[in-house]
Amino acid sequence: MAAVKSMMSWMRCSCCFLFLLQIGFAQEVSFHITPLRPVEELRAEALTAQPPHEEGSFRKPDLVELIKLDPTIKLDIRYATTNNFLGTPVYTQARAFLQRPAAEALVRANHELKSRGYGLIIHDGYRPWYVTKIFWDATPDDKKIFVADPAKGSVHNRGCAVDLSLYDLATGKEVKMPSGYDEMTERAYADYAGGTDAERALRELLRHAMEAQGFAVIPKEWWHFDYKDWKLYPIQNVRFEDLGL
Repeated sequence: MAAVKSMMSWMRCSCCFLFLLQIGFAQEVSFHITPLRPVEELRAEALTAQPPHEEGSFRKPDLVELIKLDPTIKLDIRYATTNNFLGTPVYTQARAFLQRPAAEALVRANHELKSRGYGLIIHDGYRPWYVTKIFWDATPDDKKIFVADPAKGSVHNRGCAVDLSLYDLATGKEVKMPSGYDEMTERAYADYAGGTDAERALRELLRHAMEAQGFAVIPKEWWHFDYKDWKLYPIQNVRFEDLGL
């Protein structure tokens, strides 16, 4: 009887482990901070706040969903889970959008990487302005270099920034980089000299593929790329569920 109970316990654990793998919990655990205030309190304030006023004329926004352009692009939208630097979901949907020219450029980069045995895995794209405000208000001053100031808005708010990495086509697994996503340390810097040779080579492969399509990496985050035309688009504050896409 003891042997049977032991076997049943093992099977339950094994099934649980496989379930976690299937829904993506096997991804690397994100860097974590202690928010300065409860996130739900910050969310309530951010949803009633207004983005900064902008002067000038802008292109009409044309956000498109990345996986509808290329289903081989993988998603690991950390901000729709607890696996992010705040430890709580801030999105209600695990989706990724970019302005159409940026999205089409991203698809070209993904196709180019396939010839090298890799694909793109997306952590974030268009980000409503209220989420940028949550991040800023939650983050301690000594780490604010890693988050955008809502008074200026973010390139993510304009639908022209993407956070991403590579996955191995042969295994389907995300590759190892010199730092994890959203890690608020110098290991996240685009020119960080540490890590292994293989990690740095993969970081450079990603950067080369993205730069060839009009994206530029930001110095403090190897995973964050801005599309060249970002200044032509306005700051947006539309939630995913209200996009109508």
